[in-house]
Amino acid sequence: MPHLHEDKIKFLEEMANQIRQDVIAMVSHARSGHIAGPLGMADIFAALYFHILRHDPKHPEWSERDRLILSNGHICPVRYAAMARAGYFPVEELKTLRTFGSRLQGHPHRTILPGVETTSGPLGSGLSQAVGMAIVAKMDAKKINIYCLMSDGEQECGQTWEAAMLAGKLKLDNLTALIDRNNIQIDGMTEDIMPLEPLRQKYEAFGWHVLDINGHNFEEIANAYETAQAIYEKPVLIIAHTIPGKGVDFMEFEYPWHSKTFKPEEAKESLAQLRTLQGKIKSEHE
Repeated sequence: MPHLHEDKIKFLEEMANQIRQDVIAMVSHARSGHIAGPLGMADIFAALYFHILRHDPKHPEWSERDRLILSNGHICPVRYAAMARAGYFPVEELKTLRTFGSRLQGHPHRTILPGVETTSGPLGSGLSQAVGMAIVAKMDAKKINIYCLMSDGEQECGQTWEAAMLAGKLKLDNLTALIDRNNIQIDGMTEDIMPLEPLRQKYEAFGWHVLDINGHNFEEIANAYETAQAIYEKPVLIIAHTIPGKGVDFMEFEYPWHSKTFKPEEAKESLAQLRTLQGKIKSEHE
């Protein structure tokens, strides 16, 4: 993994903001889709696609690529935006989100969009898929990293814990999972719906090495993934504390924005706020 210098941090901050603008435009145009989670995960996706992942947008089936599993498939607008900006497909195609015949459906579809490793939708299955890929990589003696992204709400699914238990038993040190710890789900706050804490101690009890980070700090994101590569005989979990709706003041920490239809004036105000923030990012680094 290359060194994260100041110029790269500036680039990633600007890219994450652009991805957020893309997400707003996509979901607003489609009049459907999830919004709070994608905005909160934009920094993670910018770091993955433009700094951490070993991948080739021109050759998405490259056998030596890292595998990125998106378990919480409903936040796919942020993945589509990051992939388009990375060169997997034209940015203009983002406008087709959730339309008939589009490659960009409401949940990722593996067979129609190159660069997507799994079809996701039912929450709780992604970690099992990632564990399977990590096992196969070990059997084939491939030096590749398996990355899995999960929501905090899907930690309520029993299958997640079966996968976590197996990963710990098999000491899958080629597996790094990340939980988007934004504390919301569709019906409210996670700790009101079904308390998840203590998350760290639960995964540690299953044999995982656990890291807590600020999911909006690029140095912490990069350092966590770099640390994960140095951990021996343990899978790694990164608990990324994020702000749902990040960047738009009337959305931040408001759980109804997990999935809510935009009004035209709300979309316009959201983009205005993000464009103002883009200007601040540029001026701070000058």
